[in-house]
Amino acid sequence: MLDLQAVYICSASLTASLNRLSHESHRQRRTICTCRHRAISTLEDSSSTSLHKQNSRPQHNTSFGASLGSKFSCHFASPHLTKMDAYSMSVASASHKSTSRIYQDLKSSRLHTVSSFGFDKLSSRFGILNSSSKSGTMDSTRRPHVGIVGAGMAGLRSAGYLLELGFQVTILEARDRLGGRIYQEKLPNGHFVDMGANWIHGTKENSIFQLAKETGTITTNWDGDAAVFDEHGHMLPAKDGERYSTIMWNIIAEAFQYSDKHSAEIDTSRSLLDFFKEKVAEQIPETEEDYARKRKIVLQMAELWGAFVGSPVGKQSLKFFWLEECLDGENLFCSGTYRKIMEKIVAPVVDGGADIKLQTRVAEIFGKSSTGSNTVKVKTTDNQYYEFDELVLTTPLGWLKRNLQAFHPPLPPRLTTAIQSIGYGCLEKVYISFPKAFWLEPDASKSSNNNINRTVKGFCQWLSPSYASSTNPSRWTNEIVELGSIDPSVAHPTLLFYMYGAESEYVTSKVRSLSSSSDSGADKKGSSPRDQNEVTEAAQQQFLYDFFKPYYSLLPSYSPTDPNCQPSGCLATDWLHDELAGNGSYCNFQMGLQEGDKDILAMRHGVPEEGVWMAGEHTATFVALGTVTGAYWSGEDVARRIAEGYGRGGAGAGAGAGGREAAV
Repeated sequence: MLDLQAVYICSASLTASLNRLSHESHRQRRTICTCRHRAISTLEDSSSTSLHKQNSRPQHNTSFGASLGSKFSCHFASPHLTKMDAYSMSVASASHKSTSRIYQDLKSSRLHTVSSFGFDKLSSRFGILNSSSKSGTMDSTRRPHVGIVGAGMAGLRSAGYLLELGFQVTILEARDRLGGRIYQEKLPNGHFVDMGANWIHGTKENSIFQLAKETGTITTNWDGDAAVFDEHGHMLPAKDGERYSTIMWNIIAEAFQYSDKHSAEIDTSRSLLDFFKEKVAEQIPETEEDYARKRKIVLQMAELWGAFVGSPVGKQSLKFFWLEECLDGENLFCSGTYRKIMEKIVAPVVDGGADIKLQTRVAEIFGKSSTGSNTVKVKTTDNQYYEFDELVLTTPLGWLKRNLQAFHPPLPPRLTTAIQSIGYGCLEKVYISFPKAFWLEPDASKSSNNNINRTVKGFCQWLSPSYASSTNPSRWTNEIVELGSIDPSVAHPTLLFYMYGAESEYVTSKVRSLSSSSDSGADKKGSSPRDQNEVTEAAQQQFLYDFFKPYYSLLPSYSPTDPNCQPSGCLATDWLHDELAGNGSYCNFQMGLQEGDKDILAMRHGVPEEGVWMAGEHTATFVALGTVTGAYWSGEDVARRIAEGYGRGGAGAGAGAGGREAAV
């Protein structure tokens, strides 16, 4: 049996310690963990109020707060209707739930499997041909062998579920570690940070949240207003920042409801930004003083949505914006990282006897009709062949897009269209550490009449900066989560910058180019590999320090001569150039998309008649698309469908490792 500590590692070396655990995916959806549901419930209460009345702070559901606070050593946000509430959502109203398609989908997939609920009903509704998971070729008298491609969240959960029901499971993982898009790396200051997923999206009926509680994972929900710097580098007064943020989230809320109700008639060319431009004029009429500047600020704030989906707000489909809505409750930052949660999920896979083959990259997949033996065959890049009764493909959507030629026979046209149609974002992160969290100290020298002794705690945004033309001529908006104010047991003086779109492409490409140029220069001088690496790292770090200095240098108590304000280390992601991650981060829904919901259902269905099943955040129930929870549930659901086909379904199978039954 493989040793758990050796298998579930997050470093490049198989001998690295378990503490450097896994990261991968999803949302990564960290980011603007938006006020989705909070915005919806807020809209019902205040969408018709005037700009001045929108400063009110309606109460939100805090039923989880009391029980979690004692277990997690974390704080839950009080009901501020600000950008901060993007991460502390209230529960959507019952009326919204009864009509929202994401909740209808959630109910059907939670209470029934896709097959037992009647994929017939769903597929006929959305125009997808049904190939029943119970193909009639599955033999319940022997131990079926299921292959799983990918050892990320979906693959691991699927493996654990199948092992519990007596299946033989082999996992083919191209990396030299488990975890996929969930893993940790160590900052120079000694703290481990998630390089992928940072957040738990929603606390109500969420299996990942249950696992966080079970494992004692420390989480944070900041209480307070986000600090906002305008395009000239001036910090907005708190009351102004709250006002603009309120308008922005009300428009987001209205867009969710509009998209859900009118999706059929919305033109595919309309973006969320188009909707913003229409609605901001209603929220800030021309009769209001300085209306043009105020509208401009709200539209600049709207760009922050890009950090949630990994693509610019101007590319976000309005027609399928409703698919971006997520689970009820609060969005929690995993201050203690995803390490303990992943350990909990990995344990039953390793203990259950899964055959885990690392550094095994799939090249071709041969469905049952092409093998002539009622089995699925997989060919790897080193010309090895594996044969299974069923195959669960949990590779990222981006990988599927680039490897459609790997399937024999070719995937059905409807499935191919789905894979090509759904978007794939490129969210990236940069951690920059300092000797001290200077931004948490009031700075009277930088205070104005409206910003007396302000600090930055939690989130900070720099809107369309005009003052960084040498490094940011495109004026990309930037946002951070600061890690100095999280639970003291895990806090450290680090700023976490989020990037997306063109900024992600520029920064990651520049860092890679510095690696190439440094390698070339070192070779010419005959330097040792160690010296060469040091030169490369120094050049990369200096670029990142210089690129983000225009923003962190505006924080309270910053001084160019104070050693505590000088960066001491950094880490940067590069999912955009990671082939195994699909050259991106997670799925999203962009302009031009015609049948987004049908596309998701087609991928969720897979090709069971060929023995090829699909799982991952891109196949999740609508309410959890693009999230860790969605990946987890998708792995569980596809395993259940396979088990039912072999007559091995069991009510208790989902009870372990945060099974969905435990979350209901």
